[in-house]
Amino acid sequence: MGCAIARVQAYPLSFAVPPAQQVSLGIGRTVKRDAVLVRVDTVDGVTGWGEAHAARAPTAIAELINTTLAALVTGLEATDTEAVWERVYRMQLASHGAGAAAVIGLSGIDLALWDIKGRIADKPVHALLGAPARESPAYAGGITLGFQPPAALAVEAATYVERGFRALKLRLGDAPARDLARVEAVRTALGADVDILTDANTGYDLAAYRRVADGLVAARVGWLEEPFPAHDFISYRAARRPDLVLAAGENHYARFDFERAAEDAVLGVWQPDLSKCGGLTEALRIAALAIEHGIAIHPHTSLTGLNMAASLHLLSVIPNAGYFEADCTAYNPLRDDLCAGSPVVTAAGHVAPPAGPGLGITVDETALEHFRGIAGPGYV
Repeated sequence: MGCAIARVQAYPLSFAVPPAQQVSLGIGRTVKRDAVLVRVDTVDGVTGWGEAHAARAPTAIAELINTTLAALVTGLEATDTEAVWERVYRMQLASHGAGAAAVIGLSGIDLALWDIKGRIADKPVHALLGAPARESPAYAGGITLGFQPPAALAVEAATYVERGFRALKLRLGDAPARDLARVEAVRTALGADVDILTDANTGYDLAAYRRVADGLVAARVGWLEEPFPAHDFISYRAARRPDLVLAAGENHYARFDFERAAEDAVLGVWQPDLSKCGGLTEALRIAALAIEHGIAIHPHTSLTGLNMAASLHLLSVIPNAGYFEADCTAYNPLRDDLCAGSPVVTAAGHVAPPAGPGLGITVDETALEHFRGIAGPGYV
C-alpha cells in the first residue's frame, strides 16, 4: 500500500549561546546557533523528522522548503527516497540554479523520509539498509577547543581524553604562529597516542598554509580540514603534499562536488554533512564513490540529534566508515532538550546509532516552539 507525502513543514530554530559558553574560531565567536527541522507527514498519519543545515540563514532555508520544495514532493511516495531526490534534482537543482540552498533543503526532507521508512518498517535505518548497529570511534568536536591560550587549550583537551576520547579536533585559522603554538601545546600535553585533527574553517590562504604545514606534519596531526573554501580548487591543488592529509566535504553539495574532489585527488578525507550534502540518499552515493578512490568517510555533524543519529546509521552501513564527530559543545539545547535519544559517547570513546525505529529520535514539539525566532548573525 502506498504512503504518499501529505505535508512538509520546516521550522527555523535558534538559541543564544551564553557568554561563558561562547567559543572563538576562525569564522568568529559563536553568539547563537541555528538549525532547520523538517517534518514530513504522510496521508496514512506517519510522521518523520529531519534536519537541514541552517546555512546562517535558517528562515531562508525554511521558506525554500515550505514553498518550492514542499510543492515539488507533496503527493509522491514517501518511501521512494530515490524518486523524491530525483524530482527535486531535476526540477530545482539541475534546471533553476538554486544550488546549495536547494541541496540543503532536500537534505532535511530526505532525512525525514528515511525516518518515515524506518518507522513504517519498525526498524532503525541501519537495519533497514541491512546492517547491524556498529559502534563508531568518536572524536571530540563541535564548537569546542577554540582560540584560547595554549596552556588552557591543553587542559581542555585533556578533559576529553579523560572522558575516553582518543581523538579530538583543534581549531586553526587564527595566525600561523599562534595556531602552531596551540597544536604543539596539545601534542606535548597528550602525548603520541591521541589523534589530533585540525580544522582551519577556510581561514588560510596559500601563504598562511605554507607557514603552518611543516609544523602540522611535525606534530603528527591526522588531517588539516578546510584550509581554504571548498570552491578554491586552485589553492587545494597547490597545497597537495604527501605528508599532510587534507580533509573537506562539509561544504560540498551532492555527489557532483565530490566527483570533482576525486578528479583533483587532493583530499584524503571526505566529510559530507547529511544535512547539507543531499541527505542519507546522497551520502550513500558519496560513500560508494569514496570507496572507488580508497577514501574513508568521516561525516561532519550538524546541530541536532537528528543529524547525529543519521550520521551514525550511515557509519554503520558503509565499509569505509571513519570517525563520528561528537558534539562536545557544553550548551546545545537542540541536542539535549529538543531531541530525545541523541547519541551518547561511551567511556571508551565510541558511539552507536539509536536503536529505535527510523532515525531513533523523538522531537519534543513544545521545545520546538520555544526555539523559534531568534534573529541576527550566528558569529561576530
